[in-house]
Amino acid sequence: MSRLARHLLGEALGTALLLAVVIGSGIMGERLCAGNVAVALLANTLATVGGLYILIEVFGPVSGAHFNPAVSLVMTLRGELAATWLLPCALAQLAGSLLGAWLAHGMFDLPILQFSSKVRSTPGLWLGEVVATAGLLLVILRAPAGKASAMIAAYIGAAYWFTSSTSFANPAAAFGRMFSDSFAGIAPASVPAFVLCEVAGALLGLALHRMLSAPTDR
Repeated sequence: MSRLARHLLGEALGTALLLAVVIGSGIMGERLCAGNVAVALLANTLATVGGLYILIEVFGPVSGAHFNPAVSLVMTLRGELAATWLLPCALAQLAGSLLGAWLAHGMFDLPILQFSSKVRSTPGLWLGEVVATAGLLLVILRAPAGKASAMIAAYIGAAYWFTSSTSFANPAAAFGRMFSDSFAGIAPASVPAFVLCEVAGALLGLALHRMLSAPTDR
């Protein structure tokens, strides 16, 4: 298998498993928590933190474990991902996110094909996505060697609670969650604004990293 093929397989599989964790834990949390949204969100958070840490550790050596088109975009701008790989990588991530949603539905005996009815469309939520994604990129770019997986997972867990949007911070996640009418879902009409805010947040995170760095470290 070629290096590009391994990279795309790693991104597709890793993103699929990440979405299965996010959506599946949301479904399980909602079923077990008897309408207590706070407890369901806590369960969703803990599963995502653990799952994300493991997935980064497993797929990092294969593809860099982006699982996120906004992260891949920033890595391309930094010269760490070939420009010709960006589009195939993003498509692999989007396909993986859709497969992850379907996998979660299958595991919980839900209809495979569905769309979310959960509208997420206010200025506060959009600002939350900018903040969440900018913070994620800062953590990725500034994490000391060997600590990125734990720091990224911890940040996302915190951002589930301190951002109004519960920190999607990922266009692929927004895309996949659009196809799940569950606790973690987002209505299709709400996705474009989320994606724009996530890309803006990623670029802001890169800009902040450069401002904080010495010229030789940018």
